[in-house]
Amino acid sequence: MTAPDEQIVNALRASLKENTRLQQENQRLSESSAEPIAIVSMACRYAGGIRTPEDLWRMVTDGTDVYTTFPEDRGWDLEGLYHPDPDNPGTTYVREGAFLHDAGQFDAAFFGISPREALAMDPQQRQLLEVSWEALERAGIDPHSVRGTDIGVFAGMVHQDYAPDLSGLEGFLSLERALGTAGGIASGRVAYTLGLEGPAVTVDTMCSSSIVAIHLAAQALRRGECSMALAGGATVMATPGGFVGFARQRGLAFDGRCKSYAACADGSSWAEGAGVILLERLSEARRNGHRVLAVIRGSALNQDGASNGLTAPNGPAQQRVIRKALESADLTTADIDMVEGHGTGTVLGDPIEAQALIATYGQDRSEDRPLWLGSVKSVIGHTQAASGVAGVINMVQALRHGVMPATRHVDAPTSQVDWTAGSVELLTEARAWPEVGRPRRAGVSSFGASGTNAHLILEQALEEEPAAETASGPSPAPAVDGVVPLVLSAATAASLTGQAERLLSFVEASGTVALADVAAALATGRATLAERAIVVADSPEEALAGLGALARGEAARAVAVGSASTPGGAGKVVLVFPGQGTQWIGMGRELLDSSPVFAERIGECAAALERWVDWSLVDVLRGDAPAELLQRVDVLQPASFAVMVGLAAVWSSVGVVPDAVVGHSQGEIAAACVSGALSLEDAARIVAVRSQVIAASLAGRGGMASVALPEAEAVERLERWAGRIEVAAVNGPVSVVIAGDTEALDEAIDTLEDQGVRVRRIPV
Repeated sequence: MTAPDEQIVNALRASLKENTRLQQENQRLSESSAEPIAIVSMACRYAGGIRTPEDLWRMVTDGTDVYTTFPEDRGWDLEGLYHPDPDNPGTTYVREGAFLHDAGQFDAAFFGISPREALAMDPQQRQLLEVSWEALERAGIDPHSVRGTDIGVFAGMVHQDYAPDLSGLEGFLSLERALGTAGGIASGRVAYTLGLEGPAVTVDTMCSSSIVAIHLAAQALRRGECSMALAGGATVMATPGGFVGFARQRGLAFDGRCKSYAACADGSSWAEGAGVILLERLSEARRNGHRVLAVIRGSALNQDGASNGLTAPNGPAQQRVIRKALESADLTTADIDMVEGHGTGTVLGDPIEAQALIATYGQDRSEDRPLWLGSVKSVIGHTQAASGVAGVINMVQALRHGVMPATRHVDAPTSQVDWTAGSVELLTEARAWPEVGRPRRAGVSSFGASGTNAHLILEQALEEEPAAETASGPSPAPAVDGVVPLVLSAATAASLTGQAERLLSFVEASGTVALADVAAALATGRATLAERAIVVADSPEEALAGLGALARGEAARAVAVGSASTPGGAGKVVLVFPGQGTQWIGMGRELLDSSPVFAERIGECAAALERWVDWSLVDVLRGDAPAELLQRVDVLQPASFAVMVGLAAVWSSVGVVPDAVVGHSQGEIAAACVSGALSLEDAARIVAVRSQVIAASLAGRGGMASVALPEAEAVERLERWAGRIEVAAVNGPVSVVIAGDTEALDEAIDTLEDQGVRVRRIPV
């Protein structure tokens, strides 16, 4: 082959390789542009004390009313605000709404915000901060761990009328006030506070804002602009202007309730709330082991254009946005089971929306499978910028529970709609969501007074085994039997008590949840803050008792409370080695099998003890030794010593090296060994010989017992045995060791147990 021919061949080969690469890249881009988006977490706050998506679902399904009179802490003229005449200037004919009555509460210090800056912050920004934090934690992600990552923030916000009373604060910085009340800062505030470096966008398309935010977040994820995204919206009405303005238009329901698609509909109802969902590409969510609550298959936006009024809805435009969303999801109208409608309860908007649904979803369906229609606004009111995300959360819960929730306050479907023109039916009562051989699917509509329409398609998450532990965090721990620690932390002592109260309510309400699963979630998926508590429990009853004591601020045997340095602080590590009484049969079995570090160190301890004892350390730790051997003090103390030395080696292997050690009895010997003050051989000799001396000199002449009482109370209860029994050691606020002659000790143990005191005899 000549040189020119060889050059041509090489050029063709290179061209073919480049063509293949471009085809693969094009396929990758096409697939990513249509990839489903996983909802991996949800968090919300709505009226009626709704603090979680589970609370929202309970409100939706149990018929609870969330409406109240106007809030009393916002400076509104409550005496002069109401007037029955819609034309009376400056008043409203509505007396009730659905409010966040605690919207004024904000733990500014928790987020590192000064009191002065917090005063200038719109409560909507505060709500978004708090709910975004909760959304991360509910996904099992420590919010401290996301700093510097490319997570995006997409927030819907409508009202920007917060004007704090700054009288007497003439030196207040105008910049703080400007930033605190600027809608564009809302998403940036979340990103700045959490240290997120993905796109941060605030959206105001009126009532469709939060669904628009979710649509934009999904698009950003598909384009690779961020790896995860927080998306949602918040509404807090700082002034009653919405009530006054809509009263002039006769746009509010007289009783303050949305009667979505009903014949008796007489207007909308203003409400407040905040909702945020955490999104991730489905493939990444599966790879990272995140729980997928539901999937966004597709979404679309459009605009009404020049319709019959600036704020009037446009039926043909709504039809177009529905068809566009279905096209993006690669689905047909027959693939959708129900729609969470906009459903504001107005006499103009609801009929137009229902007719658009009939013209799209209602066609080409069998009569036995109509499209079911409902709206969560009939439960929680029209939460404006937070309404679309409320509909998403409602539908995710419906998909997961297999129930289509009822629409409330419906006397009959509105007569302004020809319901016979298509197969669409209003959910006047809850219905089971049947399995039809494919995932359940729902549409969610949101139409803004700005003319911006949004529709998205939700799909039931298919069950799939989560991946093993990855760089982004561990997968949920399997349930195990035995004692588990319930670890709580908070920024303040009062907040820690609040955490205990909420966890107590959760454990009480969810009797089927394994304690090990609760413990794993607390330990691996929440931020570690300065105020901390651990409740040690081996049963739901013990967990409830410990959490109850913690919530009441009472000391309890199974509860430890303390303060630690904040993340990044200068705290030190101390290992505490206990004395006798902490052991149980088989206490080393699982760790010997699962930890090579522990097994190796126990082997070294066994070799060091071999000269001084006539029993097998490994058999004792596995629980395979004769029962009588396990009751001897000269066995228990060396065995406990070995376990402590082995555990210290395990901690050291994962980077936990103590700055100090402290111990009691054989624990003191273990502490000296771990610190290097004693060699393992010397420590083994001391603990073995010491325990043998105790056994020989004291066995049969007296006894000891561990008692779950404070020292003062123990002394008082043992007064009748004064001189024969005494408090020998104080192990904690509610744990002491008593000792004395055998007969008196037996009497005291029986008496204390009859009084309901937990007592455990210590072998000697």
